[in-house]
Amino acid sequence: MKIQIIKKTDFTMRLTIRGIETSFANTLRRIMLSEVPTMAIEDAVIIENSSVLPDEILANRLGFIPLKTDLDSYNLPEECPCKSEFGCNLCRVALTLEAEATDEVTAVYSGDLQSENPDIAPVSDKILLVKLAPDQKIKLEAYARLGKGKVHAKWQPVSTCAYEFVPETETNNERGDAFIFNIESTGALPVERIVLEAVHILDRRFKDFSKQLKEIKK
Repeated sequence: MKIQIIKKTDFTMRLTIRGIETSFANTLRRIMLSEVPTMAIEDAVIIENSSVLPDEILANRLGFIPLKTDLDSYNLPEECPCKSEFGCNLCRVALTLEAEATDEVTAVYSGDLQSENPDIAPVSDKILLVKLAPDQKIKLEAYARLGKGKVHAKWQPVSTCAYEFVPETETNNERGDAFIFNIESTGALPVERIVLEAVHILDRRFKDFSKQLKEIKK
């Protein structure tokens, strides 16, 4: 196997992988889409909402705000030692939002969310949540947790993850069959971390499969 990075930016990466089969390439793509965990708002307690948006629509919009993710400091809820449905500081991050319009229409953006952990915050401050007319107000508490894209699309770390098979292509003086991957991160994780996490997950799956096979033979 040989990997070459063709182009990389803060959010995107284009790379070539040689020496693998289509099944492996597709498995890697699917893991990046559905298995690499990221943070997203799972629960929202609406304390006050006099805007035009119903509570459930507002909560849904909050859930789809990409959040910067720290995989090294937080656990998946099902793997956290607290074993609590409410979570703890190892598997949950609280965010608050309080906004009010006085004399004119006021736009409420993702940047108005205040996180208890500055490292877990919206990727962009400019995602519009709602516009408040004069005398309208929103006050809420939201709780973000790690999750996987196979459970809900809001936990997908990538907005694009696709590959093309190019037989006998030449890239950077290397010739042979190649899979050219185009990956775009939502910003929740650096794009190279997404690829590395996908590889680690795949490696753990193989090891677990091998272990179970050995136990069956016994």
